[in-house]
Amino acid sequence: MKQVMFYCRSGFEKECAGEIQDKATQLEVFGFPRLKNNTGYVLFECYQEGDADKLIRDIKFNELIFARQMFAVATELSDLPSEDRISPILNALVDVENLPCCGDIRIETPDTNEAKELLKFCRKFTVPMRIALRGKEMLTARDSDRIPVMHICFIAPGHCYVGYSYTNNNSKFFMGIPRLKFPSDAPSRSTLKLEEAFHVFIPRDEWDTRLASGMWGVDLGACPGGWTYQLVKRSMFVHAIDNGMMAQSLMDTGQVKHHMVDGFKFEPARKNVTWIVCDMIEKPARVAHLMGEWLIKGWAKEALFNLKLPMKGRYDEVLQDIENLKEFLKKNNFQYKLQAKHLYHDREEITVHIQAISNISPH
Repeated sequence: MKQVMFYCRSGFEKECAGEIQDKATQLEVFGFPRLKNNTGYVLFECYQEGDADKLIRDIKFNELIFARQMFAVATELSDLPSEDRISPILNALVDVENLPCCGDIRIETPDTNEAKELLKFCRKFTVPMRIALRGKEMLTARDSDRIPVMHICFIAPGHCYVGYSYTNNNSKFFMGIPRLKFPSDAPSRSTLKLEEAFHVFIPRDEWDTRLASGMWGVDLGACPGGWTYQLVKRSMFVHAIDNGMMAQSLMDTGQVKHHMVDGFKFEPARKNVTWIVCDMIEKPARVAHLMGEWLIKGWAKEALFNLKLPMKGRYDEVLQDIENLKEFLKKNNFQYKLQAKHLYHDREEITVHIQAISNISPH
């Protein structure tokens, strides 16, 4: 196997390809990315047989910013007959060497308007394909999250890539996208960005301790309250920092203190803040430095913030801003864990999470 498929946001194929090229070179896996604008995916072509498996084992998925999912490609099939797509797929997989038995199957499409029309077919196709794969013992009789996941990605009717990913190094979400419902009482759709960030960055079994009732949070650039809403609904108290008006429904909870001041000038009166969150429309380098200052001063234990991207040189800007932030934290002897991701609900921005290492649970 010599190909790896990476899903990404449509329009960000170049950034995804640049990132994967860098990661592959660091691992001394040589090849090149193949991409087409606005397709929602990138294919990395390895020069050596077997390097696709090495990439999906050794690239740390959680460290990828622009990739939503990755899997090693076992085979590509095109011109599948509409009356029987299952048999050609099975026949092709029989001839694949070193194909692992999988514990689950995901039949997906890239996240584009064109490909979304295939989703209805993918849902209908999943059950018969699963039954057929189990009949050939390519899939376990019962779902298992301890062994690889099989992916069948249709990029067009009758044209798909089939492969696998490792459950300890992939996205647990279908198509790499958490399925969230917009809360009808939230003041803005931006609330979904913070909710998705919690799903992606905070393990579900740690929500009770790290997103706990009674905690204090600070929301910089809060108006009208989309991100504050996520903290309030988890029974936290919030300092909402913005010169604009907050939604009255949030103020009525009694959990929000609204400070009409500049987010770059606000300082908490007490060091009792757990979360600093920030979605200000500002230069990314300036926001990143501000978040670093909050953490090294002990004003917060965890930070979640967006970095707005320029129109050109988006990948280079991201690398530079994150590297500068890491250097700033290191210079101040701050121990941390950092993740960054171009989330589904992000647009021309990425979301960054930093956790103080003293605040990290042993596991």
